[in-house]
Amino acid sequence: MNASLRLSTFLALALGASLVVQNSDSQADVSNVQLDAGFKLELFASGKTKYGNLLHGARFMAFDANGNLFVTSAKGGKVLMLPDANKDGVADEVIMVADNLNAPQGLAFVDGALLVANQDGVVKIKQENGRWSTPQPFIPNLPAGGHTLKNIKLGPDGYLYINVGSSCNVCVETDPLRATILRYTTAGKPAGALTTLGRHQQSAIWARGLRNSQGFAWHPKTGDMYATNEGADNRSDVKGGSVNDELPPEHLNKIEAGKHYGWPHCWGEPNNLKFQVEDPNFKAEPDFCKNAQPPVITFTSHTTPIGITFLDKTNWPAEYKPDAIVALHGSWNRQQPAGYKLVRVKFKDNQAISVEDFATGWLNGYRVSARPVDVAVGTDGALYVSEDKEGAIYRISYQPGAR
Repeated sequence: MNASLRLSTFLALALGASLVVQNSDSQADVSNVQLDAGFKLELFASGKTKYGNLLHGARFMAFDANGNLFVTSAKGGKVLMLPDANKDGVADEVIMVADNLNAPQGLAFVDGALLVANQDGVVKIKQENGRWSTPQPFIPNLPAGGHTLKNIKLGPDGYLYINVGSSCNVCVETDPLRATILRYTTAGKPAGALTTLGRHQQSAIWARGLRNSQGFAWHPKTGDMYATNEGADNRSDVKGGSVNDELPPEHLNKIEAGKHYGWPHCWGEPNNLKFQVEDPNFKAEPDFCKNAQPPVITFTSHTTPIGITFLDKTNWPAEYKPDAIVALHGSWNRQQPAGYKLVRVKFKDNQAISVEDFATGWLNGYRVSARPVDVAVGTDGALYVSEDKEGAIYRISYQPGAR
């Protein structure tokens, strides 16, 4: 793919023109989606919802103890709440919780407070007398820019986990916090993999070599942490060769304390997940890639896996409950666009074994009608999907007989 065509593809996908036709009727997006038999996709909220214009750029989601859905708008700098008081599967309205934030994405409820991951740090919001407080700094001074957006989640071990993306496509970072997953206590103190003794400050680094791991979740039985990761762009399988759109594959990694996952020098080999392949155009020290942690499963290159959730808390059929759903946000620089769908990662004996399509239809040739970002299971047992192209939240339920 030549440089001018690759640039035009990027501009079209970014601006909704030429290769991508903007669709102003979100209802059409629902009717075009294909799901497994027995599942039904409906709009939970869109631009047609009361104050639905606030959903522009909807990103990551979380549910509070009362089952209310919260979502960030990174583009709008907002945190929003979408109540469904009568539990009919449709949001009543979109309520502003916080505004003027710095590219917010991840959300986590901890001891009744809402933690929000901005690009430069985490802030805390509390509800006081029915009103949300002004955001207060909680974990400051995280690296900003580059792969800007961050996620935050409370793990089953009682610690907070935050991703920090790389500052570049392929480079050796000067800031050790880049291309990592960090761990903190619920008091906001660093709690990384290596315990620091003496007068040195405790590190927050939990795992390294992760170019951009925005989505993560924990296996409901083993407690293992799984994170999606986006591979580098414009790579080749030969030194000085032309760009190969099929390299590198995107990863799903099992995150372990202190491990290095290969970026910027290595990527997984889909046909042999026992080791990583060295980038011939960005070589590492001897045996570096041999010792890097390989992925547990791979996705099609440049499909941008982001949100992930396990399905154990759904009210879906038993065969789905051991598995996970991953949102593929979609490519920007492939000659043939790919992604723009939900995939099911199948598990057997608590190990990831395969990937198959679950929800498709948002990509039709070069036309894109939606870009799924995050997935979360609601207290009603349905799967909620955020989408940042049109600004919508979908709800996927199991209804035997539905097509």
